[in-house]
Amino acid sequence: MRWVAWVVLALLIAVQWPLWFGKGGWLRVWELQRAIGSQQEHNATLAARNGVLQAEVRSLKEGREAIEERARHELHMTRGDEILFQLVRPEADRAAAAPAESSQPAK
Repeated sequence: MRWVAWVVLALLIAVQWPLWFGKGGWLRVWELQRAIGSQQEHNATLAARNGVLQAEVRSLKEGREAIEERARHELHMTRGDEILFQLVRPEADRAAAAPAESSQPAK
């Protein structure tokens, strides 16, 4: 009778093994659920970035303010009725602001 119990236990383990450790087992399911959660967070980040880009495109298509702002900041442009003042530091100030060169010889 004792050997029957061992055979039943072995069959039970043989049946349960694929359920826990097989290709579609619980451990694989848990791993995939964690991967899905991570991918959903990444997708949410990308969706937020896409929303910002869509708003920027809409703003560029509909209004002049966004285009003017980009031209001013990225291309350093001015309007025709504006005067641009560029401040240049004297040579002595530029030399003092530049990092001092080391006196060690180059190798």
